[in-house]
Amino acid sequence: MKIQILLGASALALGACAQDLKPLPYTATPLPIVTAQQAATNSAVVSPLPYQDPLAGYTYRGPTGPRDWRTVNQEQSEGN
Repeated sequence: MKIQILLGASALALGACAQDLKPLPYTATPLPIVTAQQAATNSAVVSPLPYQDPLAGYTYRGPTGPRDWRTVNQEQSEGN
């Protein structure tokens, strides 16, 4: 257990002390002008869709009450 803690601590210490000897040159690239591109591509005229009620054809099918399970099984059997 002590060896694992020592190895973990040494890995953290070496990682914290490590330096990149050859830093890569970083040049920031400018971002494209998105608004000009969108104005050029969005030339189509779109008409809005009318609202459609998602529950238009819904009918309530609530429970009819407790029934005898034997009768329900007989009604749903293949013989009927």
